Amino acid sequence: MTSTAARPAKSARPTPRQSSPDKGARTAELRAANINPRTGLATDYLNHFNEAVMLLEMIPNMPECAEEFLGWQPLSYAEHFTASNFSARELAISAYDSADAHIRTEFDNITAAMTSILTAVGEAMRETKQDETRARLAEQATGWVKPLVALAGAIINGGAEADIDYIMTH
Repeated sequence: MTSTAARPAKSARPTPRQSSPDKGARTAELRAANINPRTGLATDYLNHFNEAVMLLEMIPNMPECAEEFLGWQPLSYAEHFTASNFSARELAISAYDSADAHIRTEFDNITAAMTSILTAVGEAMRETKQDETRARLAEQATGWVKPLVALAGAIINGGAEADIDYIMTH
């Protein structure tokens, strides 16, 4: 005897992923530490670049700030957190290390560009002692680096594309 009972129709919608308790706990831990759980990145690293930008912005009106800017040293993500007072620095480094390779590569390329600009401007400022030239260099560098800081922030925060991907997979 065969059954003629109707089988439930299979939904075309993907089955939502179930979060494991471990994944949920990790997400909560990252959020509590101000680390984006989707990207594994923390905006605290941008403070390293924002400090340099702030000094550059001050140079046209306060030329003595050039010497402070010249003290700025490039730091990798891990170096920044290792040297910082960030309470969850080990978690930040671990999350970065396990971040999606595509996101991390995009982020690293932007931070490398910022580091390159700031280093080159520092070298140029060391070669000139004229306040007017240093002010011009500072203004140009600020114009180049600020949009990159914003772009890096968008990557850290996942941007609109990451939001859509996250919604579609959860």
